[in-house]
Amino acid sequence: MANVIVVGAQFGDEGKAKVTDLLSRNADIVVRYQGGANAGHTVVVDGDTFKFHLIPSGILYKGKTCVLGPGMVIDPKAFVKELKGLTDRGLDDSGLKVSNTAHVTMPYHLAIDAADEESRGDHKIGTTKRGIGPTYADKCSRSGIRIEDLLDAKVLRGKLEWLVPKKNIILERLYNLPPFDVDAVYEEYLDYGKQMAKYVCDTSAIIFNAVQERKNILFEGAQGTLLDLDHGSYPYVTSSNPSAGGACTGAGIGPTIIDRVIGVSKAFMTRVGEGPFPTEQEGKIGEDLRQVGKAWAEVGVTTGRPRRCGWFDTVIGRYAVRINGLDCLAITKLDVLDEFDEIQVCVGYRNKQNGSIIKNISSLAGEFRDAEPIYETFKGWKESTSQCRSFKDLPKQAQRYLDFIAGELEVPVAIVSVGPMRDQTIIIEDPIHGPKRVLTHVNN
Repeated sequence: MANVIVVGAQFGDEGKAKVTDLLSRNADIVVRYQGGANAGHTVVVDGDTFKFHLIPSGILYKGKTCVLGPGMVIDPKAFVKELKGLTDRGLDDSGLKVSNTAHVTMPYHLAIDAADEESRGDHKIGTTKRGIGPTYADKCSRSGIRIEDLLDAKVLRGKLEWLVPKKNIILERLYNLPPFDVDAVYEEYLDYGKQMAKYVCDTSAIIFNAVQERKNILFEGAQGTLLDLDHGSYPYVTSSNPSAGGACTGAGIGPTIIDRVIGVSKAFMTRVGEGPFPTEQEGKIGEDLRQVGKAWAEVGVTTGRPRRCGWFDTVIGRYAVRINGLDCLAITKLDVLDEFDEIQVCVGYRNKQNGSIIKNISSLAGEFRDAEPIYETFKGWKESTSQCRSFKDLPKQAQRYLDFIAGELEVPVAIVSVGPMRDQTIIIEDPIHGPKRVLTHVNN
C-alpha cells in the first residue's frame, strides 16, 4: 500500500472517513495527525453507523494499529466515552496507541472556547466549542498539559496549581463565569490518566519502526484544506494544519517517507459554520443538496448544525491540489446529484470590486471574499448511481461530470462514492499505486 495521506480538499466534511475506511483494509497502521474532538467522521458498516471524533476509523478492522499522534489535542473525557461506546459494540482496542506528547484539552479550555465565541457577536468564527483553539493556544505558549502529565501526579498537580488560577481570572473577570477548583480538576484528570495509561506511548517511534519494516501506513486528517490554520479562509479556520504538510509534524515523521497524497472532495460542496463560501446556494437548490437521502443528510457530525451547501468549486479544487500536492481525488456523494435537472460547476471567479477574472487564487484573502462564481452548467443524468460499481456503469452525463472535474484540476479521479455503504464505491484506478501526476504550469 505504501505510506499515504488522506486529506480533505474542501471545507471539511468531505466524506474522508469512508475513504479512510476503504484504504484501512490494506494498512498496517492508521495515524490521526491533528485536531481533536471537533472532528466528526461517519462510517457505515453492514447497516451499522459508527461516528468517530478522536479515534481513527481504522479501529473497525481487527489487528490494525490506530495512533492518536502528537499533533492532536485530546479531550480525555471525550476519549474515554468514545472508546467505551466502541468497545461496548465489540471492537478490539488492543492496537490503539496514544501519543505521550499530545496535548490535553482541559475543562477550562471548553469553557473559554464557548465564552469567547459568544463574545464575538457578529464576528463569530463558527467554532465547535470543543476547546480546540484554547488548547492549541496553550501549546504554542508552552504552558499546556500533555498526555504524559496525566500519568505523573506530581507534575499534573504542579501544572494545575499554576494554570487553573490564571484561567479562573479570565473566566471570572472577562466572561463573568464561575471558576474551576484545582482539587476537583486534579482528581478527575488524574483518574483519566489511569484509564488511558495502557494506550500511552511514544507513537513516533512506532511509526518510524513501521517505516523501517516497510509496513503500510495511512495518515488521516480531520477537517479540510480550506480550514487549515495557515492556508485556509482565515480567521474562519481550525487551529491546526489538516493539509498534507501537517501529517509530518503531527505524526512525528519526515516528509521523505510519504509516497502519495489522496484528496477527498464531495461532488458538490458544503461548509459548517461561518466564513466565505462563493458557490453557496441559499434557496431551494441548497436545501435539496442538504436533504437528499436520510443517510446523507448534511448536518455536522460533531455539532449537529445544518451544513451550508453549494456547487463544486474548481478554483478551490486547484488550490487544494497546490497546497497538498494531490496525486488523485476521491469524489464522494455523487449519488446526491442523481435527481438534479442541471448541475453547475464553478470554473472561475469574477472579482466584485474590479471585475477581473480569477482561475487560480494566490491566497484565501481579499479576492476570495470578493469572489463571484462563474459557472459552467451540466445536464443532469436523472437516474440512480447507487448501484454502479464501475466507471462505465455510470450514466454518460455523470462520467462527463467527473471527467470535467479531473480535467480542470489536472488530477485523476481515482475513487467515486455513490452511497454510504462500503460496497457503494467505484475504484477507477488504484489510488495507491496509480500513475503519478505530471505537474504543469498554470498561469493565474
